[in-house]
Amino acid sequence: MKRSALDRLAAWVGLALAVVLLVAGALLTVASSFVNGQVASQLSAQKITMPTAAAYGKLAPEDQAALAPYAGQEMTTGAQAQAFADHYIAAHLKALGGGRTYEEVSGEYIQLSKDPSADPAKVKELGDLRQTMFMGATLRSMLLTAYAFGTMGVIAGIAAIAAFAGAVVLLLLSVLGFRHAKVASGDVLVSPADGAKTE
Repeated sequence: MKRSALDRLAAWVGLALAVVLLVAGALLTVASSFVNGQVASQLSAQKITMPTAAAYGKLAPEDQAALAPYAGQEMTTGAQAQAFADHYIAAHLKALGGGRTYEEVSGEYIQLSKDPSADPAKVKELGDLRQTMFMGATLRSMLLTAYAFGTMGVIAGIAAIAAFAGAVVLLLLSVLGFRHAKVASGDVLVSPADGAKTE
């Protein structure tokens, strides 16, 4: 095979891969933009303001540190949603339930409400706690879903940049391959024994 033909073949393959990467980069950019836009619009619609230091109460120092960068901001990003869910709601739920989960509190409530000798005030108190923990756990779940989608949007954006960078590199290599094909001479021989190329 002529060296120039081999160079042209490699250059065309590189050019085709560059086009594939450009298309992939464009699609990933659209996906990233769409996901981030949806997360921002859905969170904005909830009109949640990130808590400030005055609202931290008895939160642990690590929870306060996670919330501090977003203090007073309107929640619009997955990172804010994750901080609020894991370091504000979860901390308050843990304190309210005494370390028990919603499922545990609900089980206690169901058991107590079936007891005819149970104190009605105690049943109501546990029922109120159950309701509060259910609402908190549900909100936390929704916010963490927004965080997961926001993270996917960020990853898609990074992948788009990598795809565009790869396309540029392959495009440059293809151009160099076509240039080299114009000046290349001789044949490229492949030895059947070891696959080594000689010119």
